[in-house]
Amino acid sequence: MPIRLLPPTLVNRIAAGEVIERPAAAIKELVENALDAGATRIEVTLAEGGQALIAVSDDGVGMDPDELCLAVERHATSKLPDDDLVRIQFLGFRGEALPSIGSVARLTLTSRRRGSDSAWSLSVIGGEKGEPVPAAHPPGTRVEVRDLFFATPARLKFLKSPRTETGHAVEAIERLAMAHPAVGFALIENGRRLLDLAARPGEDGRLARLAQVIGRDFAANALPLDAERDGIRLSGWAGLPTYHRATAAAQYLFVNGRPVRDRLVIGAVRGAYQDVVARDRHPVVALFIELPADQVDVNVHPAKAEVRFRDSGLVRGLIVGAIRHALAAAGHRTSSTVSQAALGALGAHAWSAPARPAASSGWSAPPRPAPPLLAAAAAAQAPLAPPPGLAEPIPGLDLPPAAPSGADRIAAVAAPAEDPAAETYPLGAARAQLHDTYIVAQTRDGLVIVDQHAAHERLVFERIKQALAEGGVAAQGLLLPEVIDLGEAAAARLVERAEALQTLGLGLEPFGPGAVVVRTVPALLGTGTDVPGLVRDLADQLADWGTETALSDRLSEVCATLACHGSVRAGRRLGLAEMNALLRQMEATPLSGQCNHGRPTHVTLSRAEIESLFGRR
Repeated sequence: MPIRLLPPTLVNRIAAGEVIERPAAAIKELVENALDAGATRIEVTLAEGGQALIAVSDDGVGMDPDELCLAVERHATSKLPDDDLVRIQFLGFRGEALPSIGSVARLTLTSRRRGSDSAWSLSVIGGEKGEPVPAAHPPGTRVEVRDLFFATPARLKFLKSPRTETGHAVEAIERLAMAHPAVGFALIENGRRLLDLAARPGEDGRLARLAQVIGRDFAANALPLDAERDGIRLSGWAGLPTYHRATAAAQYLFVNGRPVRDRLVIGAVRGAYQDVVARDRHPVVALFIELPADQVDVNVHPAKAEVRFRDSGLVRGLIVGAIRHALAAAGHRTSSTVSQAALGALGAHAWSAPARPAASSGWSAPPRPAPPLLAAAAAAQAPLAPPPGLAEPIPGLDLPPAAPSGADRIAAVAAPAEDPAAETYPLGAARAQLHDTYIVAQTRDGLVIVDQHAAHERLVFERIKQALAEGGVAAQGLLLPEVIDLGEAAAARLVERAEALQTLGLGLEPFGPGAVVVRTVPALLGTGTDVPGLVRDLADQLADWGTETALSDRLSEVCATLACHGSVRAGRRLGLAEMNALLRQMEATPLSGQCNHGRPTHVTLSRAEIESLFGRR
């Protein structure tokens, strides 16, 4: 067949297939045009999810009749004054949106330039352009799109239900609203106002706008970010590790005011939270990157949804560093949603009948020696008199004796009169140990419940990381080396990485077919470590990673495994000095609000929240 030029109408329909795949894409393009026009208020009206009607009204600079005619021509734009695609300063610059929409729908533009005494209207139906006619309209522009895709019926088959399409439209407007808090936005469908976001100028306004979109609890659980490196500035907010979602949908990225999706940034966020958020959960972040226009290419996707950074390594390092610094500065903080979940659980069972106590086995294992971290800190707190007996009832209350072991045992301790200021600490003073697992501490205005295993796991993990950074983890020899049967494949994987494991304080050697002998363990873990369990877990991890993965690339995960096996276990009875030592170490350790697996280490309840449970306020 001979080569020929396609007719302009068909060219525009092909472009529409790339740019306008659904009503939300058309809304995004039209709202971006309004923002580029300097609008301070944008109102979007929909019918049937945008398929029957999309109307976008703004109070921007407006257009005169000649500009109306040019605006619907292919590749006509006012946003490249010097024809430079390297320094793009506007959201829309291709000049494809209006002609593409007009080729597949019934498009009407009505506009009045600021300072003009008259308005004009122009219609484009299925690619056929009309002539400008006088109209009545305030300063600004109104774009009406009716019967979207009527000229391309095949596209209609791919649209979802009106409700689904409305959801996509809401998301598109919300992302633009987060990037431009100084502009007011409204979305109305079938007379119902779905969005009404008032203009919120200033830095405080940006956080308030984010809270409107992401959720009211975002502001209380987000850490501010502000970092700059080599002319690239990162600002925004990163959610606390315990404030997370099931998907990455609540991770927002804006580059020079443009909402985009970028795999590089998603990977950087995952790396920054790698040892504080569970693998199947995703943190909530809103990141704003500002950099010179020639350092980023926004022209790599027809819908301008992706960008390409000139120095991607610099951007990634800036994001990881800023988030990790903010998380470390947060210390032992956990999100308010943890406390809200606890209150919800307590409220749901407040009036239910108590469960029947489980039968006790009648046997209690002797307490193991305290791990080195707690033993040292507890010794330093020796002036605090030890409790008279952890299994004794609280003085003044006629309670039956505590069970000798099992899940029903509660260890009660008297308040340490020697340290009246203990309640002023962020995590308060230890008052009791419940079920040999949870420490109850009293603060000046409430109480804190601490999961002793999760908390100590984080402390050990941070100590191991610090020791690695200082040259290696100190090893402690076992009095009796442990011989562990693993199978030939598992043993071979461990022996292959024996040198790298030695830097972590774990010394092992081959010991016949399918076995290894462990001669040293990290000194931080102490002698009570479950060495066979630790080695088997490491062997399983190495099997998952494969032979091509170097241990140095997975040091964080190995450290987490070591910490898990070396921390205070659930069911370990602690003395008062040990409990308070744990609380003080948590307050001084970064990221101690969650364990290595992303679970919260403690729950804080204020006195007002407790009183509300009992109807006292």
